[in-house]
Formats: sequence, structure tokens, C-alpha cells
Amino acid sequence: MATPTHLLKDELDIVIPTIRNLDFLEMWRPFLQPYHLIIVQDGDPTKTIKVPEGFDYELYNRNDINRMLGPRSNCISFKDSACRCFGYMVSKKKYIFTIDDDCFVAQDPSGKLVNALEQHIKNLLCPSTPFFFNTLYDPFREGADFVRGYPFSLREGVPTAVSHGLWLNIPDYDAPTQLVKPLERNTRYVDAVLTIPKGTLFPMCGMNLAFDRDLIGPAMYFGLMGDGQPIGRYDDMWAGWCIKVICDHLGLGVKTGLPYIYHSKASNPFVNLRKEYKGIFWQEEIIPFFQAAVLPKDCTTVQACYIELSKQVKDKLGKVDPYFDKLADAMVTWIEAWDELNPSGPGAKIAK
Repeated sequence: MATPTHLLKDELDIVIPTIRNLDFLEMWRPFLQPYHLIIVQDGDPTKTIKVPEGFDYELYNRNDINRMLGPRSNCISFKDSACRCFGYMVSKKKYIFTIDDDCFVAQDPSGKLVNALEQHIKNLLCPSTPFFFNTLYDPFREGADFVRGYPFSLREGVPTAVSHGLWLNIPDYDAPTQLVKPLERNTRYVDAVLTIPKGTLFPMCGMNLAFDRDLIGPAMYFGLMGDGQPIGRYDDMWAGWCIKVICDHLGLGVKTGLPYIYHSKASNPFVNLRKEYKGIFWQEEIIPFFQAAVLPKDCTTVQACYIELSKQVKDKLGKVDPYFDKLADAMVTWIEAWDELNPSGPGAKIAK
């Protein structure tokens, strides 16, 4: 294997939520070892998590979260991978790559190992094209360009805030689909990256995700999930709906497609159904809410957009269930905590 290039190694943190030893990092060593890791330990804070030798990391457990955020720590989920967003908050780097501990290095159709992080960085460093769809997908990839009929006035593109990767083997299905298709595996490797068009929502998955913390960090809140909450497994999707509305408003791009990781372990569909049950009903009202959400022109920072969105969540979704009043309050608490730890940092800048 050729020696991988380690782009942006001083400008990027890797955030991993976990409840177990991080043996999976051995496979990722050639690609990830030069980068700084932020490990967010969920569950029992007295348990010792082992990290393979040679990795540079900082580890935070629930006691650390409570100590650092005080009363605001209640906005960080417990016993749910949504706790990963604490890592986004404490990072001081421009870029974040987050990955789950059951995600291994994938192979492309030629058998070559996929350097997922390198592809995410390429996605983030190239512009997005949310205002007009290019039928050759990403025009900035080698061997592609803007097709005939693509407006020249839009060819400059916009900054890319989010790169959303995909998964081979175990697909990211909801519990009902898991139950109906227990043996289904994804073997399709689609060699494409595309910008999600403006006005189009998508189900964001947090297990293979990268983003520009300066551009969108304060909106990457994974909500209230897990212990003591009536819902789970909607953390990343909630964040995805929020960031998409805000990216559309601020003129930023979101890409999906490459890179792939190999998702090794299927979660229990019966456990998942318990977590998702209310969300399956609620999403039929949540999604129209986000589709109709409009942010005022004077919302020019991510924080201002997010606070405005929290007000609309309380006003519109609070009627669906009292949980959304609580979630709207937590969204405000999250921004307060973010600003306290990042007093003049990401998201505080006026969007150009």
C-alpha cells in the first residue's frame, strides 16, 4: 500500500463516541494515526477505555462533561452516541471527522483500501453546487466538469460545510426495514459525490461524517436522545435537518456519496424499534416543519440561525409533543455552552 497523505493534520480533529476499547483503530492506523483524536466516552465513567498505542488523543467521560459545562451539561445526551457532539464543542480545530467504533476501512471495487478521511477532506476543500444540479455530479472531481447548459454565473460554487459519507455491508436502515430485510447487505460501491440541492432535506448519518467547524459547527447539535428521553437514533438526523436549513439560508453546501466505510455490526432491530417508535410517527410532522422553515435575513451567523430555529421548533413542534419544548430549550443551552467554550470561535463570524 502506498503511504497515505495526511492532509490538514494540524487543522482536523477526529471525534469518536464509544463505550468500549478502541481496537478498531488498528485498522485505521495508516490513515488516522497522525491526527488528534477526541474520544467521548458514553455510559459508566468509571470504566477504563483502552486506546491503541501511538495515537494522540484526549478522552472525556460524563464526569468531565458535567465538570466543564456545569448545569448546561444536561444538553449533552447520555447513553446514546449523540454524546459525540460534545467533542465538536471542545475541539479547537477547523475541521471535524467523526466515525463510529464499528466502522472499518472499506475496499473499493479494485480491492484498494479507501482512505475515507482523505476523501472527506477533498469534498470539504472543493466547492458545492446547491443552486443548479450538475448531471455529472461533482464537477470539481478529476475527469468531470460542468455539463452543457450549466449557468456560467453559478460555476464558482459555494463553500462546502458538510461531507456525508456512506457505508458498505450493514446499511443504515431504520428498525422496520431491518426487521423486514435482516440479511440485506450493501455491496454497491457508487463512485460519485454530489451536492444535495438547495431546498432538499436528507437523512444525515453520523457514523462517517466530516464538516467545517468554522462554517457550521454550532448547528451540529445531536439533540436530546437516550437516557431519560422518549426517543433515540434520531440524533444525527435532527442535526442533519437543522444544518441543511441553515446551510441553505447562509449559502453553504452539503455533499454526499464518497467516501465509503465498512459498517461491521448490525444493531438489534427490536432495541432500535423501541428507540425509534415515536420518531417514526413524529418525523411525518418534523420533516414538513423543516421543509417550510424560513430564517429571517438578519440571521447572519450560525448561532443566530440556530436560536431562531429553536424558537420555531418550540412554536410549531411543541404542539406535537412536550418533548420538543424540552429539545428547543436544549438547543439554546447548547449554543450558550458552545459560546462559553468558543468565545470568539467558529460560527461567530458573519457569513459572507
